[in-house]
Amino acid sequence: MSTCIFCEIVRGAIPSATILTTPNTMAFLDISPVHPGHALIIPKAHHATLWDLPSDLGNELLEAMQTVAGAIRAAMNADGLNVMMNNYRAAGQLVDHAHFHLIPRYEGDGLQLWPQAAYPSPEAMQSAAASIRAALAR
Repeated sequence: MSTCIFCEIVRGAIPSATILTTPNTMAFLDISPVHPGHALIIPKAHHATLWDLPSDLGNELLEAMQTVAGAIRAAMNADGLNVMMNNYRAAGQLVDHAHFHLIPRYEGDGLQLWPQAAYPSPEAMQSAAASIRAALAR
């Protein structure tokens, strides 16, 4: 099993530009930021994805995100902020430790996150909704 870089950061074995620590979370700057101030919020305990996080950790993670996001906007004079989470490789997750990105944004910064397009028909949209409802019912 390979070593988790985020677990090593939590342990203090790898240095980080730490912003905030709470009993169960940690926030630090991303080493390859989209913009300066781009931070990561992680649970201190190892959980690979959103679906692995215990629900009782949710409030503490949300509070940490809100606190750090407000500080990033103020400190970096950001016009906005993206909160993002990638889960699994196909979605761009590079470190298999759940983490949220807080990315400061600026009017006209040119960053486009993903292309969007309408469903090909109202029926296709309803079919996708029905498939998701069926999965919820399982």
